[in-house]
Amino acid sequence: MRKFNKLFSVTLGLVMAASIFGGCAQKKAEVATATPGKIYIPVISKGFQHQFWQAVKSGAEKAAKQYDVEITFEGPETEAMVDKQVEMVQAALGKKPSAICLAALDSKALIPLLEKAKTQKIPIVGFDSGVDSTIPVTTCATDNLAASAVAADKMAELIGGKGEVALIVHSQTSSTGIDRRDGFVNQMKAKYPDIKIVDIQYGDGDQLKSTDLAKAIYQAHPNLKGFFGANEGSIIGVLNATKELKKEGKVSIIGFDSGKPQLDAIRSGIQAGAITQDPIGIGFKSVEAAVKAIKGEKLEKTIDTGFHWYDKTNIDSADIKPLLYN
Repeated sequence: MRKFNKLFSVTLGLVMAASIFGGCAQKKAEVATATPGKIYIPVISKGFQHQFWQAVKSGAEKAAKQYDVEITFEGPETEAMVDKQVEMVQAALGKKPSAICLAALDSKALIPLLEKAKTQKIPIVGFDSGVDSTIPVTTCATDNLAASAVAADKMAELIGGKGEVALIVHSQTSSTGIDRRDGFVNQMKAKYPDIKIVDIQYGDGDQLKSTDLAKAIYQAHPNLKGFFGANEGSIIGVLNATKELKKEGKVSIIGFDSGKPQLDAIRSGIQAGAITQDPIGIGFKSVEAAVKAIKGEKLEKTIDTGFHWYDKTNIDSADIKPLLYN
């Protein structure tokens, strides 16, 4: 009988533990599900590895609070994980949201899911990066072609209108990568015939990969006069390579976005300057546009969220400082 009682006690303990853990798991699942009766908008970004996306998240959360809607903010571990983002959109559709905000990693890969969203009457709001489709009701983004054209003009000014330059770009499949590359390249071709673009490499927004690519470019082109990094991860790679190969002061460097490595490099003079977007504004306007779409309000096909050039002269100014993040 004593053995039976002991066995019963152990079994009861295991059952209670299983019940407790099961309850925890159920609670966790409930947290991830939209609150019944409340407008729910999943916000799916390109990733989490850069502070840029955290700034976008803060803007989205600000809009969610102002408009009294529920959002979730997620993205794959890296900006190379297109398949992972596709899975996230598929899962979001399964929750039957009121709308979806999406920064597409690939301008074509998500189109079948967007078509599914359309049949389910779920508005799609693009942000940061668009898709090759008319399905999104609007896209909240920087005019990346114009922004990178300004970067090209600044580069030409810095190197005296002639010489060799190179680019590290984060993507050749997302519209931001394509537009930032083309805006820079096309401006150079149109206005500066004595500037030669000797190489364009794609680092997937990964600073370690971008560092290796930048080092290879430096070694292959010893007369390089200018380097453009088209997003946060890209420019950090350029800066790392510049320091490792002791090229500080020998090459004019221009970046995109912000983050502590860029801000420090600009203040110290290693980097000439950069283009900043308004990531908080991008997040806010995306959720705001989704709310308007849910209500049936008319939206412009593109919502321009703006950009600015900053360098040592204005980095701490009242206009620029709020747009930068560490």
